[in-house]
Amino acid sequence: MKKIFAVTTLLFIGLGCSMAYGQIESQWRGPNRDGIYPNENLLKEWPQDGPKEIWAVEDLGDGYSSPAVTADRIYLTGMTKGEGFLFAFDMDGESVWKASYGPEWSGSRPGARTTPTVVGNRIYLMSARGQTVCMSTDGKKIWSVDLKAQFGARNLQWGITESLLVDGERVFCTPGGRSVSIVALDRHSGKTIWKIKSDGETSGYCSPCLVKHGKRRLLLTMTGSSVIGIDADTGEYLWRHSHVTDYSVNANTPLYHNGFIYTVSGYGTGGQMFELLEDGTGVKRVWSQKKLDSQMGAAVLVDGYIYGSGHNGRGWHCLDWKTGKVQHTTRKIGSKGAIIFADGMMYCYGENGDVGLVKPNPQEFEVVSSFRVKKGSGEHWAHPVIKDGRLYMRHGDALMVYHIGDE
Repeated sequence: MKKIFAVTTLLFIGLGCSMAYGQIESQWRGPNRDGIYPNENLLKEWPQDGPKEIWAVEDLGDGYSSPAVTADRIYLTGMTKGEGFLFAFDMDGESVWKASYGPEWSGSRPGARTTPTVVGNRIYLMSARGQTVCMSTDGKKIWSVDLKAQFGARNLQWGITESLLVDGERVFCTPGGRSVSIVALDRHSGKTIWKIKSDGETSGYCSPCLVKHGKRRLLLTMTGSSVIGIDADTGEYLWRHSHVTDYSVNANTPLYHNGFIYTVSGYGTGGQMFELLEDGTGVKRVWSQKKLDSQMGAAVLVDGYIYGSGHNGRGWHCLDWKTGKVQHTTRKIGSKGAIIFADGMMYCYGENGDVGLVKPNPQEFEVVSSFRVKKGSGEHWAHPVIKDGRLYMRHGDALMVYHIGDE
């Protein structure tokens, strides 16, 4: 591991978790998997050359996953010579340990995909080859389940891509097999708690979310051609609605707000808004649009507006949550990328390597500051992470950490 430099250390106070997820310390796209990070006192403008780099590490291997950041550790996956590794760093960027979790994806677009989910002293991840793994926070493998062998999981053109969701004593995953679609495993042993019969679809590169709607807790995810809803407590398959896209790539986690669900995919498919029935047993489509067709950069909901980028519909777009009407489009910060939100500002990571600090505004795409990621190599696909005044950016084999706190 090549440590580049360390400048300072900030005080970490821990990530507050939502009621839905309870004991989760870190997971894909924040506490609610909606790209919203509960940070305060962040800079509303960066220095001309960008925020101060605190430290960076290289030699992480190939990968597109985001780091999992807890109160005192940073966990990240990478692939070297076809083998997947989980790395652990302290808050100064010093290596704590490195452990193999098995074969990783060496096919098209090689590299690790999974963002670890950290719950107490356990770390959960899935390899692109269908291995669901539980490791301890000191790097020891506790259990693993081969989804292909046990549930008939079918691999995808670019590898299975799912950041695992943990709920209480269970971990959910989507084999997308011919006989089994989704399973709930005991998070301590890996034993099957329940499984849902397949509807014939593969998984769709999607990481699920858990929401509270009325008296139900719903597991929402996207398979190869659909958005689906499942009772998270009983495993009952409640509903599905068609969401067809090229190559069966439905990679973005659904967004939920006040009984409505927004789904979006690339290749010109665009997004759909659904209203859930009061009891959660079905949905009806409210609107659809194709301008914002994010392939894998997701979207965020801020003050009644959806912000995200297009794939075929190049540019950063703003939509009205209620109507789907396009408010504005721009090609600043590249023409597409990943987006998150914290403390009143959006963080847009363009696939051209530019990072923009953007003020939410339905009238215009208001870029306040920007800088370019210069370390690392390959595609700029990893989603940023924010925790306690720090911005974490992964680019290929490099992880950079920036100071964005307003002291």
